[in-house]
This record gives sequence, C-alpha cells and structure tokens, in this order.
Amino acid sequence: MFSRADVPAISQPTIRICGLSKSYYSIEVLKDINLDVVPGEVVVIIGPSGAGKSTILSCVNHLEPYEQGEIWVDGQLYGPTHARGRRRARAEAELNQLRRKIGIVFQAYNLFPHLTVLENVTLAPIKVLKKPRADAVREGKEQLARVGLSQKADKYPAELSGGQQQRVAIARALAMQPKVMLFDEVTSALDPELVGEVLAVLKQLSNDGMTMMIVTHEMQFAREVADRIYFMDEGRIVESGTAQEIFDNPKQERTRAFLRRTRSL
Repeated sequence: MFSRADVPAISQPTIRICGLSKSYYSIEVLKDINLDVVPGEVVVIIGPSGAGKSTILSCVNHLEPYEQGEIWVDGQLYGPTHARGRRRARAEAELNQLRRKIGIVFQAYNLFPHLTVLENVTLAPIKVLKKPRADAVREGKEQLARVGLSQKADKYPAELSGGQQQRVAIARALAMQPKVMLFDEVTSALDPELVGEVLAVLKQLSNDGMTMMIVTHEMQFAREVADRIYFMDEGRIVESGTAQEIFDNPKQERTRAFLRRTRSL
C-alpha cells in the first residue's frame, strides 16, 4: 500500500519547469516560473483568478505555446527544442507522442454524447494506443471501478449527473496510463453537493501514489491532499511550501491576504 511518506525526498522530477514565461500579445501572463513535481507527489497551485494557474497546466501539456523556458516530462524536453541558437517548435505528431505521458482533466467534461460511458473511456486506448478492444474494455472497466462508476458503464453522458460525468472524464484520462495527471478546476462547474464526490476520487488517487498537479479554489481540499502548494499572483509564484507552511504560517503578505479573503467567503 502506497503511503504519502513514500514520496522520495530527492528524485528526478516527473515534471520540471524552468524559467517558463508566456505572453498573450503584450500581456505577460507567466513570469519566470520554476517548479518541480517528483514521482508520487501532489502539487497544488492556488491563487486568485487570472493569476496564470491554468495557463501553466496548458503549457505543460503544450496546449499553449510559450516564449521562454523549458518543460521536461519524465526526463524528456517537452516543448520547443533548440537548434543553431533558435527555438524550433515540435511537430504535432511528436507532441502527441509526448502527451501520452500526461492525463489532463478540465472544468468541462468534454465527453462524447453519442458514446456510452465505457466507450468514452476505451476510445483513446483503442485508437491511439492501438490496444486490442478486449484489453481496453477490461482496463476501462477497472478505471470506472476506480472512480466508483462500475454500474454506469452502459449509460450515456446525458443520463449522468455533473459529478458522475467528471468522474468519467477522470477515468478516461487514467485509461491512457499517464505518468502524471493534471487537474484544472475540475469542481468549478459542479453544484456544491456534487463537489465532494469528485474530490474524493482525487484523494484516492493521491493515496494510490498518482503524481498530480492540481489547480483548485478548494482550500480545505488543498490543505488535505497537497505535498506542496504554490501560491501564484499576477503570473508569478509568490510563495511555495508544504500545506502546513502555506496555510498556517505564510511568509508573504500577498499570500496572507489571499487566505484571509478565502476564509471569509
């Protein structure tokens, strides 16, 4: 059984972000971001809306290009390469190979409405990983059991609650057997009574040793699940530390002000 204490103190990072900067036109939205995620670690990014939290995840999965810096995933440079002093964008086919190591779940569920739950989960393993259908179905059922939806395999997305649809999206990402999972505000579109069921799945993944980067506004959840927390504001990492350090003894006034405000809501 995996324990959070098993996370190695020193390990080659599953994700390494070095000097990442990104702009939209003249607006710099990420400013010299440096961040590591080691195997089995849960890193949670918090901060006000517009701080750049979700943009980091999009850059990690190369859904967004970036002007400066490097992103390494599982020891591979994951983004533009350098040749003769110039940055060279990777071909889309090459990026897709690298993306297989990363599972990402967004606010929107993005399930195919004409496919059953199980078909949604098995589509990518069959089409992308070229798995035999029988193997993909068996593993898909395992992932649905993992998120508590074994009984919904033959249902269609429209027959599920929002929380159930989000759990299907998580199972679909897990079916690709990624090295790391990225979660971008996965509860923000849910009714309050459905938030807990999705957060429970993320807590179980944490207990199972899944390497994760999570962007969330759920402060109590962040406190409970994070090995490290990064607080961002205006495109910069203002402060980082353990959950206890950030929530109980933040060093920066901007962090303290943010946490005071979230506690008053």
